[in-house]
Amino acid sequence: MAIRQDTILTASATKRDSWTSIVAKDWRKHWKIYMMIIPVLVYYFVWCYGPMYGILIAFKEFSPRKGIWGSSFVGLRHFKDFFASPFAFRVIRNTIMINFWNLVFGFPLPIVFALLLNEVRNRLYKRTVQTITYMPYFISLVVICGMIVDFTASDGVIGEIIKFFGGTPTNLLADPKYFRAIYVISDLWQKLGWDSIIFLSALAAINVELYEAATIDGAGKLRQVFHVTLPGIMPTIAILLVLRIGAMMSLGFEKIILLYNGLTYETADVISSYVYRKGIEESNFGFSTAVGLFNSVINFVLVVFANWASGKMTETSLW
Repeated sequence: MAIRQDTILTASATKRDSWTSIVAKDWRKHWKIYMMIIPVLVYYFVWCYGPMYGILIAFKEFSPRKGIWGSSFVGLRHFKDFFASPFAFRVIRNTIMINFWNLVFGFPLPIVFALLLNEVRNRLYKRTVQTITYMPYFISLVVICGMIVDFTASDGVIGEIIKFFGGTPTNLLADPKYFRAIYVISDLWQKLGWDSIIFLSALAAINVELYEAATIDGAGKLRQVFHVTLPGIMPTIAILLVLRIGAMMSLGFEKIILLYNGLTYETADVISSYVYRKGIEESNFGFSTAVGLFNSVINFVLVVFANWASGKMTETSLW
C-alpha cells in the first residue's frame, strides 16, 4: 500500500513538473505575445472583475458615508422587497417580451438580409445598400429617439399617413399597446445592416467548390441555400444565438428612458429602467443592486442552458 502511494505521489510530481516545464518553454518561445495579453487581462480584472466586489451592496443597507463594509447587513431583505412589490412581475414581463420579439425578428432578419446581399453581383449596388443599412447604427441614440418621437407624434409623418388614408392620428408613444412594436421596429431598422456584417463574413468563408458541386448535382439557388449556405454558417448562427439568449433578461435603459413616459409604464418599464429609478433617482442603492444581481444570475443560467442546447443540437458551443 505504501509503495502504491509513493508511486502515485511520484507520478503527480512528474506530471506537475512536466506541466511547469511546458509553460516555461512556451513562455520563452512566445513571451512577446504574452506581454501583449497582459494589458487586456489587467483591463478585465480592474474594470470587469474588480467591481464585482460591489455585489455585497445587494445584501446591505448601503450608505455612501459608511461604505460597503460599514453599512449594516440586511441579508435577503432587498430581494424579498422586490418580489413582494407590485412592479416585479411587470418589469420582468416587459423585459422578456421586448427581448423575445427582438429575438424573433431581430435575429433571423439580418441572416436573411446577408443571404440576399451575398447574391448581389453588382459591387456598386451592393456597397450602396450596405452603406445605407449601416448608417443608422452610427447615429446617436438620442438623435434616433428624437426622430422616433417626432415620427410617432399625432402631427408626425406616421400621423399624416394615417390621416391621408382617412384614419385619426394619435400620439403612438402615449399608447401602451404600441410601445413594444415601436421599440422592436426601430431597433431592427437601426441594427439590421450592422448585425449582418458577421454573417457576410461567415458567408465569404464558405468554399466555392461546394456551390459548384451542388450546381453539377442540379441544385438550384434555394437548395444551395438550405444545403450549402446555411450549414456553412450554422456555427456562427449557433454562437450568436447562445449570446442573444443569454441576454434575454438584459435590456439597456437608455433607449427605454428616452422613449417611455408615465402613460406607457405598463408595457415599457423594464428591469434596467426600474433599477435606474430606484438606484439613481431614489438613491436606494442596495435594492437596485439586488435587482441587478437577480438579473445577472438569470442571464448566466440562460447562457449555460443555451450553450448546452447548442452543443447538443449543432455540436457548436462557447465552451
